[in-house]
Amino acid sequence: MKTEEDYKNGQVLLIDKPLNWTSFQVVNKLRWEIRQRFNIKKIKVGHAGTLDPLATGLLIICTGKQTKEIHVYQGQQKEYTGVFTIGATTPSYDLETEVDKIYPTAHITEKLLRETTHQFLGDIQQKPPIFSAIKKDGKRLYELARKGETTEIKSRNVTISEFEITKINLPEVAFRVVCSKGTYIRSLAYDFGLALNSGAHLSALRRTRIGNFSVDKGVSVERFIDNLKTKA
Repeated sequence: MKTEEDYKNGQVLLIDKPLNWTSFQVVNKLRWEIRQRFNIKKIKVGHAGTLDPLATGLLIICTGKQTKEIHVYQGQQKEYTGVFTIGATTPSYDLETEVDKIYPTAHITEKLLRETTHQFLGDIQQKPPIFSAIKKDGKRLYELARKGETTEIKSRNVTISEFEITKINLPEVAFRVVCSKGTYIRSLAYDFGLALNSGAHLSALRRTRIGNFSVDKGVSVERFIDNLKTKA
């Protein structure tokens, strides 16, 4: 039974983020519910790693004094599952934008798909998508992208420890990836398509693990609110 002091002293909350919610919206909702429940004006609440609105899965939320440890969770290894759609690209590298180009897929075999994953294992250079929250010259890249502006984006070093194809039903290819902080799975989808001499975009994504924390232990936003109201 969590108390006001528990949340102020610091809690680590494992939330299964719903589809179409931003990570910021989840944080705001939980902060508001905690404030309402205990009738307090202010409490620190933050997340340890953004998930795109079109992604679901594990979001670590820290409260109170535990927000000082957010950087620790941010730096931990992450696991994702999802789906690449082969043969087409989008400007955002996912379903946020419409398909802009179609590519040939007749040459793509199961063997090619599985062998191509090997190119991405270990330390690799990856360029973040322009539809991202990274700041350049004080502006978010996605703000520039939505205005149709282009800008040079520097590649960054990321590490992919595991990359496996789990199901093939072309044009859809299901995958599992274990990677370091800063890895963009949308960029991985785009680069994977290029490596296939085709194109690809991310059509589904779920974060299943951060460090030793699993989404299996997470709760929905609704369940957290119910527990807060009935058990606090």
